[in-house]
Amino acid sequence: MSRLKKILENQNVFFESGKTRDINFIKNKLKLLKKSIIVNEDVIHQALYKDFKKPKFEAYISEFGILISEIDHVLKNLSKWSKPKRVRSSKLNFPSKDYIYSEPYGAVLVIAPWNYPFQLAISPVISAIAAGNTVVLKPSEVTIHTADMIKSILKDIFEESHLYVELGGVPETTLLLKERWDYIFFTGSVPVGRIIAKAAAVNLTPVTLELGGKNPCIVDETVDLKLTAKRLVWGKFLNAGQTCIAPDYILANNRIKADLVQHLKTEIFKAYGENPEISANYPRIVNAKNLQRLTAMLEDTEILVGGNSNTSDNYLAPTLVNNPKLDSKLMEGEIFGPILPVLDYQTEKDIESIVKSYEKPLGFYVFSKNKAFCNSLIQKYSFGGGAVNDTMIHFGNPRLPFGGVGESGIGAYRGHFGYE
Repeated sequence: MSRLKKILENQNVFFESGKTRDINFIKNKLKLLKKSIIVNEDVIHQALYKDFKKPKFEAYISEFGILISEIDHVLKNLSKWSKPKRVRSSKLNFPSKDYIYSEPYGAVLVIAPWNYPFQLAISPVISAIAAGNTVVLKPSEVTIHTADMIKSILKDIFEESHLYVELGGVPETTLLLKERWDYIFFTGSVPVGRIIAKAAAVNLTPVTLELGGKNPCIVDETVDLKLTAKRLVWGKFLNAGQTCIAPDYILANNRIKADLVQHLKTEIFKAYGENPEISANYPRIVNAKNLQRLTAMLEDTEILVGGNSNTSDNYLAPTLVNNPKLDSKLMEGEIFGPILPVLDYQTEKDIESIVKSYEKPLGFYVFSKNKAFCNSLIQKYSFGGGAVNDTMIHFGNPRLPFGGVGESGIGAYRGHFGYE
């Protein structure tokens, strides 16, 4: 019997024992996980810094602070979520008492990405454990220091028959996908998402696929340009743009576009200084391969600010690009880096011609004081989640489902949605 088969067999035995469904047992494990995250804050940050120089404050708000909040939310609500839900009976089966019972799936495989390598590995694990499952977690091999740290932290809390961390790259993931799972949770790119879906289909295994997309950000002429620029710079250049829900491109009303660009430049300098390469608040591109991919996108473009890079340190400056062609490398797919194209529109028809030329995005953002305009856009376009007059903040609310639609993903999680 192979090593992975043995691990999975042990997890199935542990699951059948019923221990994973014990609410007190689950809560105790989640409390231990919370305590470990707090105690190991510096260790977590050091690993993230070694992988791509993630700043400490960014690491706190986007990697482990948000997990503490999520664990607290689960602990507060788990007893209520797990109770059978009584529903009204029908005349056909009167008199009766009718209930919906929640039950765990069983053996869950979680495959995590590299861009938020701690948070996006642990968050689905919290959901899976809370719901009474066993878990095999595969962290990203791209962020190897974080992957090692995750294994070290979790093995002190969980038995391998409850939660096991499998390190490695594509060969290990391929072997994992050959096993029969009761549920697969994947966060990553659309092409790999297709591979996961095909592997899951062999055994009709249900999946959650958290993918990506070309997230539009529409800015009209009614906004406070200074505040809008500040929020755009934060949302786009957090994690050096390596965020699946970051604004991918701006569509600005042509009457305010030039002024918006000036404010964006000002806010970039305020956030990262005249030379972001020496800023303690600006991370790096995760590896040379992705840096090369991003710099290739800048060929034959009009750069308004930034554009400079340093291959020895995987550095790419926060970059604004003016009106790139829609058939350019920059606009053909998700950027996933610190490059922000700024396009303009005159009419809502202009917006439609651009937004609808891409697949349904994971994120969608509108900056406007015109409620009718905002509502019309929200109703017109299909997207995973979004915000009005801000970017990315919807992810911070565990009461909202987080997930995509169409090519940007299948299913949703966080909070009760993750438990379900």
